[in-house]
Amino acid sequence: MPVRQTFPPVANVIAKASVVVVVVVLAVVGGAVDYFVRSSWMTGTDVAVSQPVPFSHLHHVRQLGIDCRYCHTSVEESAYANIPPTETCMTCHSQIWTESPMLEPVRTSWQTGQPIQWNKVHDLSDFVYFNHSVHVNNGIGCESCHGRVDNMPLAWKENTLQMEWCLECHRNPEVNVRPRDEIYTMGYGGLVASAEGGEGEAEAVEAIDGHALVAEYGIEVGRLDNCSICHR
Repeated sequence: MPVRQTFPPVANVIAKASVVVVVVVLAVVGGAVDYFVRSSWMTGTDVAVSQPVPFSHLHHVRQLGIDCRYCHTSVEESAYANIPPTETCMTCHSQIWTESPMLEPVRTSWQTGQPIQWNKVHDLSDFVYFNHSVHVNNGIGCESCHGRVDNMPLAWKENTLQMEWCLECHRNPEVNVRPRDEIYTMGYGGLVASAEGGEGEAEAVEAIDGHALVAEYGIEVGRLDNCSICHR
């Protein structure tokens, strides 16, 4: 007596197709998750952060030429980049734009002694240790992390600040390191003048060697990706 098949022949095709479908679905879902965690929805990059006063770095940095350290006075000495007190704003705005409605929160803060509640643009997790002074004093420019703030009418986060982004620089610091006198230069191109030509002659320039700067500053590349550097 012939044995009847439990499943029809087409079941083999369906089983094989199911495996392919499952693999494809998992790949799509994995890719979607990977894209999402790196997207601006998750990282907050390229999204201008609303502030009580719409402070424009473009106006103050590029158009007026104000140095970063005029407002952020502690970046070379402290682990934290300070937000300037109202007094810093009033140094100028007690004399100019004194009736501007936009600056009313600044005047109110000055009169009441209550600091302005600025919203953080770069907010690292509590389990991450970051020291501004270490980076600045070892040749990492503001632009490397914060982007071209001199082009920002309102501040936004340029880079993800995710662990993989930090590690990329920690493992290859020569890519971002620059001379200390160029730390606050926006649009730094890695070139310095080596000699000035005469009239009608092109200015001679030579590229800065990042590896040489890493050695000069005593940056220990081999241990920069140790967990304890950032997680303490």
